[in-house]
Amino acid sequence: MDEQPEILSFVKAMASAERLRIIGVLVRGKATQAEIAEQLGMPIRDVFNHLSFLAHVSVIHETDGVYDLNEKAIESLARAQFEGKRESFVPAEDEEEDVRKVLKTFLNPDGTLKQIPPQGSKLLIVLSFIVDAFAYDTNYTEKEVNTILRRFHADTAALRRYLVDSGLMARESDGTRYWRVKKEAP
Repeated sequence: MDEQPEILSFVKAMASAERLRIIGVLVRGKATQAEIAEQLGMPIRDVFNHLSFLAHVSVIHETDGVYDLNEKAIESLARAQFEGKRESFVPAEDEEEDVRKVLKTFLNPDGTLKQIPPQGSKLLIVLSFIVDAFAYDTNYTEKEVNTILRRFHADTAALRRYLVDSGLMARESDGTRYWRVKKEAP
């Protein structure tokens, strides 16, 4: 079975309060459908439906009408999700090594910011990465700027201010219009 659908089914199974209550009963030991229904005060038909789903996603298994947790399957799913190397952001190959290192340090695998770097060269490198989301010769409202910046970090006000202060973007004094500033050729 493909790993992604397997984990999605597992999460779906755990998203039901009734199924979690059933698992709670089975954590204490094996039980029949009738015993689970009695302990939880649930209709036997509902218990049957939940048990069927839990068995389908391999959270439990049934032998001769007695249900038990499939601890190995649960452990295997958890281990598959949390072991191994974590992904990291991979900057473009044509970037300079110091730029690649800063971007890899401050960006998540999806390109969002782990944190805004402190003032200085690292902040400027990250801001140069972010400003590429804005087109030249386009005017943006503050709301549009915030929408774009939110893809990178929740603190859109700080990012807006840093982009303007660093000269990568400009704005009207009343904040009604923002635009990307073209770099001057050296």
